[in-house]
Amino acid sequence: MLAQALMLGLLAGIGILDGRVFGQMMFDRPLIMGLFVGLVLGDMKQGIIIGAQLELIWMGIAGIGAATPPDIVTGGILGTAFAIISGSGVEVALALAVPIAVLAQSLGVLVRIVNTYFAHKADKYAQEANFKGIAISMWIPVSLFFLSTFLPTFLAVLLGADQVSNLIEAVPKVLLDGMAVAGRLLPAIGFALLMDMLFSRKMAPFFFLGFLAAAFLGINITAIALFAACISLILHFYIEPKKESVVVESNLTEGEIDFE
Repeated sequence: MLAQALMLGLLAGIGILDGRVFGQMMFDRPLIMGLFVGLVLGDMKQGIIIGAQLELIWMGIAGIGAATPPDIVTGGILGTAFAIISGSGVEVALALAVPIAVLAQSLGVLVRIVNTYFAHKADKYAQEANFKGIAISMWIPVSLFFLSTFLPTFLAVLLGADQVSNLIEAVPKVLLDGMAVAGRLLPAIGFALLMDMLFSRKMAPFFFLGFLAAAFLGINITAIALFAACISLILHFYIEPKKESVVVESNLTEGEIDFE
């Protein structure tokens, strides 16, 4: 279990650096993390299934501006790991992953607060042309982000695997049934949050067209996506009116500059 805890901790540390050091490669997404968690724990199929369910919840999660979203890396890895280790289903993973992600969010906020100190230190070193100091001030925040996910994941898997298994076995059946119902609702909430950002009057007909095709015609989701891609190309190249070039009138003659 020590080796597995170490590998999952490293996986979490690398995942949190996606978008900070490696560029936005989507490595931190639950769908990808679930695959690797399943690979480490010896149940890749269950890892993919749980990761896909968590992706439905968090597909609209993004850090915008100063807003700090839930830590989907720590939540996704620990939720998937505890569900696989305890032999429970997707419902338990969903019920565990969401509160863990929200709790880990607080640690992420603390790291961001601490990192502001090093940002100011980097400004000071830049004025002094101290390039070594700038490099150190840039890499310390990266290390703190790495530790903010590595340590909780490593310790939770190392110390809590057996306890989590015993806890789940001791939970009354009625509570597990309630968690199962809540787990089935969470993906719908994730879609609702995503639709809240994307939904508009122009997009509404296409959304309902796809829904009706899936619900009443029984068309596969992949087929609907391909049809939608074809329709979008038709609208773009053949139906959408060409935008006329805008001519800006000016009273200025050649050589004149109006500063007012």
